Amino acid sequence: MSSIPWPVPKLRLKSPRDLISSLRARVNTRAKRWARKRQGRDPATTRLGPGRVYILPTGVGLIFGLMLFAMLLGSMNYNNNLSFVLTFVLIGVGFVSMHQCQRNLVGLELTFAGADPVFAGQAIRIRIAVTNRSKTARYGLRLYATDTRSDIHDLKPGESIVFVLPLPTEKRGPIRLDRFGVRTLFPFELFRSWAWLHMDISGLVYPTPAEAAPEPPPSLTAHGHRQHDARGEEDFAGLRKYNVGDSPRHVAWKAYARSGQLLSKQFAGADTSSQWFDFDELTGLDVEQRLSVLTRWIVDTDRTLQDYGLRVPGAEFPPAHGEQQRRVCLETLALFDGGGS
Repeated sequence: MSSIPWPVPKLRLKSPRDLISSLRARVNTRAKRWARKRQGRDPATTRLGPGRVYILPTGVGLIFGLMLFAMLLGSMNYNNNLSFVLTFVLIGVGFVSMHQCQRNLVGLELTFAGADPVFAGQAIRIRIAVTNRSKTARYGLRLYATDTRSDIHDLKPGESIVFVLPLPTEKRGPIRLDRFGVRTLFPFELFRSWAWLHMDISGLVYPTPAEAAPEPPPSLTAHGHRQHDARGEEDFAGLRKYNVGDSPRHVAWKAYARSGQLLSKQFAGADTSSQWFDFDELTGLDVEQRLSVLTRWIVDTDRTLQDYGLRVPGAEFPPAHGEQQRRVCLETLALFDGGGS
């Protein structure tokens, strides 16, 4: 009778690097929870006190400390006065560095300065204003968050600088930054001093404009008819930006010769045209594809200064143009929850 070998489970041993990374991640997670529980939610403008600033030696600082310990042992062994003097001078330098490193952050005032909306896939720029209200300069300041950091800046007495934290985006909708930090290695990079802040920071991400969108629906006149090339031939009312499809007879060629910009003549009583972008009319596409197409139509039409309206389930915006119309329509698409689709 042949024996059937039992399967032996394979034990996967982690490498020392994986163990260190795992341990570091656990320590960081617990440290974040502890700091959040200890500090709570910070206001939009926060001033750093001594109790908010933490400090630890860097790798260079640890090597420096081991070197001082070896020098102290050597001085005691050989009873060399000059070695004692040099050792204690360097120890003093270390203490001064530790004091200055923490002092470099104490008293700084940080304020959330906003974040402009972007399209999905672009980096949203979180702006944080850092103000130095003391009479001493601050050096080597940097803001940081998960997988991102700002440039390094120095602050003169009374100076305020806006730091920018670029955050990558992948999908539309609101984006939040729950925690960020400010740190410094000044003056000798022997110590790292930092502070965590938990402000209410958020931004908005628009849908990505479709690269290959279908043609938008035809323009309609104020009477609900499709727009043709011919426009009203009544009294001259002014100039407007040239739109593709305008009749060459209505192009202000003299103005073009002077400014180099194509403008079209507008006449009083002429039918004005507008476009409606309807979510429900985009059949055969999923929700995100429809939003991308609508975003493309809005961005392209807004450049022509032509009126356009938007219909999505639960909301309708009448035809208009300009920055306000563009912002409201894109915000609606960014926050669309898919209801009714």
